Parts: sequence; C-alpha cells; structure tokens
Amino acid sequence: MAKVLISMPDEFLDRIDNVAASEQRTRSELIREALRGYIRRNNLISTETSERKAKVLESMLD
Repeated sequence: MAKVLISMPDEFLDRIDNVAASEQRTRSELIREALRGYIRRNNLISTETSERKAKVLESMLD
C-alpha cells in the first residue's frame, strides 16, 4: 500500500483523531472511508449531470 503525505491544519487533524479514537479506528482508516464516500458521491453527481445533459440534448434534437 502506498503512503501519502498531506498537510492540514492542526485543529482539523485533532478533530479527525478524536473521531477515529471514538470509533476505535486508525486515522488512516477514517480518512480512507471519507475519501471513498467522497468519490462515490462525486461519481453519482457526475452520472446524474451527464444524464440530465443527455436528456436536454435529446429534447433539442426532437
């Protein structure tokens, strides 16, 4: 597994660490899960946007 170095404000990292500790997970697990969710939502939005654009184009061609 690759390692990635990122920068973030100390206060934000403290919040991440608090959530991870309360859920008895590692910081890495929490961040990976958050990014998976972000990617999933982003893909869903992208798909919905593409479908709307396709419908507009189809209506213009009719």
